[in-house]
Formats: sequence, C-alpha cells, structure tokens
Amino acid sequence: MAGEALTSAAATRSGGWKHLPAALRIGILYLSARVVTTIFLVTAAEQSGFDSRFGPDATLTDLILGWDARWYWIVAETGYPADLPLTDGGSVAENQWAFMPLFAYLAKAVALPFGGTWAVGAFIVAIVAGYGASYVLYRMLRERLDETAATWATVFFAAGPLAALFQVGYAEGLFLFWLFLALWGVQRRRYGWLYLLVPLMGYTRPGVLAFALFLGLYGIWRWVRRRQEPLPVREIVHIIALGALAVAVGFSWQLIVGWVTGDPGAYLATELSWRRNWIPGEAVFVPFEGVISAAGFWFGSVWGSTATVGYVVLALGVAAIAAVLIFEPHVKRLGVEVRLWSASYLVYLLLVFFPQSSIFRLLLPLSPLWGAVAAPRSTLWRVTMLVACVAGQWWWIHEMYALGNEFWRVP
Repeated sequence: MAGEALTSAAATRSGGWKHLPAALRIGILYLSARVVTTIFLVTAAEQSGFDSRFGPDATLTDLILGWDARWYWIVAETGYPADLPLTDGGSVAENQWAFMPLFAYLAKAVALPFGGTWAVGAFIVAIVAGYGASYVLYRMLRERLDETAATWATVFFAAGPLAALFQVGYAEGLFLFWLFLALWGVQRRRYGWLYLLVPLMGYTRPGVLAFALFLGLYGIWRWVRRRQEPLPVREIVHIIALGALAVAVGFSWQLIVGWVTGDPGAYLATELSWRRNWIPGEAVFVPFEGVISAAGFWFGSVWGSTATVGYVVLALGVAAIAAVLIFEPHVKRLGVEVRLWSASYLVYLLLVFFPQSSIFRLLLPLSPLWGAVAAPRSTLWRVTMLVACVAGQWWWIHEMYALGNEFWRVP
C-alpha cells in the first residue's frame, strides 16, 4: 500500500510538471539556473583580490559593469565620439564605436524607474532577454526533438559555461533572443517578423552579416529542393529581400561610423585596435587573415610550438567541424536551418575574427546545437553534461571575474 501511494504521488507530481505551460516550466528551470549563477558571481566577488581586475572590495554591481559592460555604460551615458581617440603612437584607440547602441540605450530606458542606475537596467534587460532566448530556443528545438530532449537542451543553454552573460551588462542575451526568433520564423516559413528582427539583431551586436549568408544558403537549398518542398514565389521574394536587408544593415554601422567621424575606415580601425592587445603594431583587415594570424601567434609565440602546427590544427579543426555539421546524426536531426546557420556563423567568424579568449563568448550564437548534445536518450549522459556545464560556468566566472588578471582572461 505504501509503495503504491509513493508511486501514485510521484506520477502525479510528474504529470503535474508536464501539464504546466511550457513558458512556466522553462521559466522555473531558467530561474533555478540564475540562482546558481548568482551564487557563483557572489563567490567570485568575494574571492577577488589585489591582483584581480576588480580589486579586493568587488561587489556584484562591479561584476555586472565589468569588462565590455563598461563600454555599453559609456555609450548610454556619453554616446559615441565624433573624433576618434588616438594612442600615443597615433593609432586609433579602443572606443565606443565597437559596441552597437540597442542594448546600451534599452538598458538606460529600463533603468529610469530605478533611479537611472544603468547597472540595474542592464541586469534586467540581460536576465529577461536570457529567459526569452531560452523559451524561444525550446520552441525552436521542439520543431525537431521530443519534449524531454528540447527541455534538456534548454537547460544546458541556461546553465552553460557562459550563462553569467545573462546577468551582466552584455548584449549577448538580447542578440540571442532576436536570433532565435528569426531562426524559428524561418523554420516555420513565417518571414514577416524578420523584417523587424534583422535590424534589431544588427544594432544589438555584430553578426547580422552571418545571418545574410545563412539566408543566401537557405535560399539555394530551398531552390534545389523545390520539387520535394514547393517554393512559392512569395517565399522567394521574402528570402531575397531579407537577405538584402541583412546585408544593408550589416554594413550600415560602418557607414554611420564613417559619416559621424569623417573617416570611412573608422569602424574597422576601432575593431582592429583590440588586436594590439595580443599582436603589437598596425593591423589591416583582410578576410581570413585574423584567424590565420592567430593560429601562428598562439602556437608559435605563446605555446612554444610552431606556426605551421597552428595552421595544420586550424585546417583540421575546420574540416572536423564541417564533417560534424554535415554527417553527425544528432546534428542532422536539428534540421537544415540550424545546420546552415551554424555553418554560416562559423564562416563569418573565420572571415572577421582574431581568435583569443573571447572565442567562448563569440560561439554563443551556436547554442541551437545544444539540441544535438541533448538528443541521446541516456539520462546518465544528460546529467553528466549538465554537471560539465555548471563546472564550466564556475571555471569561466572564476577566471574572468574572480581573477581577470591575464590577457587570456578576457571574456
């Protein structure tokens, strides 16, 4: 009798959980993850010492405003410079133009009822956007996976190694919210909202040009398969128009920066100014040059090997990732939209990025691939991956916030 009662109670609780609205279930899981992250951030603030970037008296607010968050705060408070700041050597110095305006000003607006404290507004925007991204990711993955797998994938995302970005003044969560909505719209062949989402993405953080490439590849794929899945003229028009819009938005910021500063190369010079933290001297943007230079730098100058080894590792890594996106069965289950987006975004990074410690953060737009990690039905596998996510989260917070005192400890 007692055993039957326990079994019945367990079944009732399980059934009760499954009958909750998906938005509420994801919200409970997301807030639980945020509690863990808060504990980690508070601990990191307590462990911050004299050698840390944040000093021995660091607070949670200091961490929220740390690193790139301070640049967004400067944008919100002072705007963008008409005259580019220069180093002692006459090079363009790091400045606000590297940071898109939407997150900064939205956080400022949200902060108004709270005394105008930007850190409060940034926290609210980041944490709400993180929930929105988590819920939309779940709905996206439910198009291809069962409920359990989609839920586990969302948990991996919400509690993953970079989950602290959902609680600090970074634009990543807001960008992911727009991105996942856009990908979900493409999945469901509903393109209308993308005319709003593409500009929102473009003025939140860099990456909308990768979405333009994705739309181009997606259009080609739909055209090739038009006999298996009809491709109405209406959809052709939407795909082409949205691709053109994404290209226009992607390059518009460079034009705006050039117009305000009077220097057509101001935006690229600003972005390249950060590279001098790793490789001194003037850098010129050439597609793919950043990743090739980084391979030689990290393997040849930092890790004591040779540049040739770095180039070989880079080539093998690109080939391995391509093979996973094309052939790995769990990735294939996610659908062509996720695979084409992942490929497009990785090509974009190869074109423009100089890989360094920020690479972990810049890989966040690949988060729909958590669905492939969650797809295997083994509970042991899923629990192990969750433990790894939480452990990775603590490692990242400890390195970037409790310490943050080396050039490879930059989020």
